[in-house]
Amino acid sequence: MAEQKQIALGQAAAYQLANVAKTAPQYGALTPKWLAKFLEFKGLESGIYRVNTVVEGETPLDVLCSQDPKKVVIPQGFIQYETKPREYKLNSISTIVNVDTKIQDVYSAPYDQTQEQIALAVESLRERQESQIINNDDYGLLKNAADTQRVQARYGRPMPDDLDELLSKVWKEPSFFLAHPRAIAAFERECTRRGVPPVTVNIAGGNFIAWRGVPIIPTDKLLVDGLKNPKAKTGKTNILLLRTGESKRGVVGLYQSGLQNEHSRGLSVRSRGIDDNGIASYLLSLYCSAAILAPDALAVLEDVEVGDYYDYTQNPV
Repeated sequence: MAEQKQIALGQAAAYQLANVAKTAPQYGALTPKWLAKFLEFKGLESGIYRVNTVVEGETPLDVLCSQDPKKVVIPQGFIQYETKPREYKLNSISTIVNVDTKIQDVYSAPYDQTQEQIALAVESLRERQESQIINNDDYGLLKNAADTQRVQARYGRPMPDDLDELLSKVWKEPSFFLAHPRAIAAFERECTRRGVPPVTVNIAGGNFIAWRGVPIIPTDKLLVDGLKNPKAKTGKTNILLLRTGESKRGVVGLYQSGLQNEHSRGLSVRSRGIDDNGIASYLLSLYCSAAILAPDALAVLEDVEVGDYYDYTQNPV
């Protein structure tokens, strides 16, 4: 068969003259980090946050409430403070970004190579910050929840009754539930099975389901069997309920304010100079922690099974 003669410019050659539309670098591991957006944060001056608490029940203060004019003795007492309150020290999360200045000089249109490298590194640090707030062995929410605020899932899978139990633990102005996306899906299946689908609310630019008016916020930092993205169909995780804010004696995120070379809240970006090979180096440091101001500001639903599927035509348990 004779070769077909080319009578017009081909695609491969034309491609060489085309302006190719391109995106900034896409990093699939990044998440919306809703926890950082919903949690109230407090800036610190010296990296230490002391939670002063009152010793309740030992020196009660009686109150006079009587219309009897003969009762003239006013009760006396005082409020005792804890003499050794807990202090939270900021945790440092750091990384170093290296950029070849030749690459920066030649290949920075339309996107600045240095800024893109730093932006992705910042997002990675923020991901780590969210994970530490939940899982850190010192100040993490899972580690510091009071024993009286821990609830076992009744049947493994997350049921409306279980979330109601959490609400009974954090009944003073609860702010939001926090759960892995698969735990949220499991809860939605239970609600669907019972014919009580949760409503959807729009908060801070995101759509979330809510239970009893309290939004359920997704995060993959509440691990399933120790993993952010489990491959198995089954697995166990935890669901949290928080009250947030210093004025509400809730959970508070902590950060260092007034940093030199501050890039964003609690995070600094410092140039480390350029070496003899033309490699520019940048140090990124993030200072963070979290504090639970009162035991009833946090409750945990433990051992939540995310992999139960069944015939929806059967009667619910």
